[in-house]
Amino acid sequence: MPLTKQFILSPEVALNEIAFREFILSELRLPDSPEVVIRKTRQSIDARGRQIRVNVQADIFVKEIPTNFIDYKIPKNDVSQCPQAIIVGCGPAGMYAALRLIEAGIKPVILERGKDVRSRRRDLAAINKHHIVDPDSNYCFGEGGAGTYSDGKLYTRSTKRGNIRRILEIFVAHGASEDILVEAHPHIGTNKLPKIVADMRTTIMDAGGEIHFETKVTDFIITGNELRGVVTADGNEHVGIGVILATGHSARDIFELLQKRDVAIEEKPFALGVRIEHPQLTIDKIQYNCAADRGPYLPAASYSLVTQTYHKGIQRGVFSFCMCPGGFIVPAATAPGELVVNGMSPSRRDSRFANSGLVVSVQGSDTQRYKSFGALSGLHFQKEIEQKACAMAGGGQHAPAQRVPDFLSRRVSANLRETSYQPGLISMDLFDVLPESISYPLQEGLRHFGTKMKGYTGQEAQLIGIESRTSSPVKIPRDAATCEHPQLKRLFPCGEGAGYAGGIMSAAMDGERCAEQLILRYQ
Repeated sequence: MPLTKQFILSPEVALNEIAFREFILSELRLPDSPEVVIRKTRQSIDARGRQIRVNVQADIFVKEIPTNFIDYKIPKNDVSQCPQAIIVGCGPAGMYAALRLIEAGIKPVILERGKDVRSRRRDLAAINKHHIVDPDSNYCFGEGGAGTYSDGKLYTRSTKRGNIRRILEIFVAHGASEDILVEAHPHIGTNKLPKIVADMRTTIMDAGGEIHFETKVTDFIITGNELRGVVTADGNEHVGIGVILATGHSARDIFELLQKRDVAIEEKPFALGVRIEHPQLTIDKIQYNCAADRGPYLPAASYSLVTQTYHKGIQRGVFSFCMCPGGFIVPAATAPGELVVNGMSPSRRDSRFANSGLVVSVQGSDTQRYKSFGALSGLHFQKEIEQKACAMAGGGQHAPAQRVPDFLSRRVSANLRETSYQPGLISMDLFDVLPESISYPLQEGLRHFGTKMKGYTGQEAQLIGIESRTSSPVKIPRDAATCEHPQLKRLFPCGEGAGYAGGIMSAAMDGERCAEQLILRYQ
């Protein structure tokens, strides 16, 4: 058995492979021999004090073969002639559901409205360079879902929803670095995720599963109170023992189809706001308390902020969301005439910029005038704001922006700072873009954050709008135990689009959970 030890070290020792090994050998009085294998099992950075420390746990093997670090094995069984289940959406929820079905001897048939990861790149370039939005291939739709080209953060608080270690091991088995099994806040990066996603596709198809790209679901096949399959835009019918609906939070047409077919859906709270962008150096100085750059060992610093505000007697949460150190802001609209921004980071997190969503919780009073749309009232509120922002910024993908001090003082910025947002910015008062119920709490929240992080609201900070796709504005109800829709049997609402996840990890775990429940009930 290995010797397991925990250490609190400086970054120069903990984050330098050679220095870390030398420290362990010296501390434990071991020879520098190939027979001594040192393997980190956990690592987290503690920047709360004046001196930054790294908490490290490691296993030390002396004259013994190291145990397997990964238990997961890629399934090799052939399900091509097995009963099939339909999965709508090829994001993390859909792909992980497919892998779990294969393990159980069920053939997954994934229907994805968007394109494969390689083909998506041309459409992303068209958004950034020419402001052309393909409604079926963009930063939200396509193989791997929104996460493929928007960061790849793998942190989740959803520890009770599934096996986090298993989800990470599946990523590693398909090419991700083993570091994600060690880091407290693991991250793959938007530059590496496409290859990993493509390798997961290969696993699914090698096992006899099917993935159909550019295949948009337009109707359901309902018999009595059971969902027997779906109809796609080409007129084909796809039937199976069950349907896992994992479309993501931006598939508005699916929500509208559910309402049209009288399948129960519910309005769900979400949040709305902007992206805030700083030079990464500014965030490093604040978080690491350093006078200059962070040095060669520390990663780009991140942050997490939350506060409560009151506007006209209504309490609203204001919080940072999807913080991207060393990252970029990207256009994430899913239809022409909309303006949406999101953030992403490459694996090295080496951009000169840091950005984060800064959003305000949406309340029922915000969507009151849309109540004629029923459960889709939040969706229409969201859509109207996106369309308004796009029109005010000229109809393309230029984003409205304002320096933070100017936003706090209610004046249009005379000039804007350099940005990572490729389509470009237009200076305007964001109070004119956002509803009053969002802009005033956002202003109050920024003032609070400025006292918590000195320099956060300085001249180097600017707001870029709008961040409106934090989560789905619609929830598709399901039984808490079986994950099955209470009204329509054989329908398993899944992932972010159904309101049961909030990121890659929780979506993947929910995909596995829905697949397992489908297996239990209908295999």
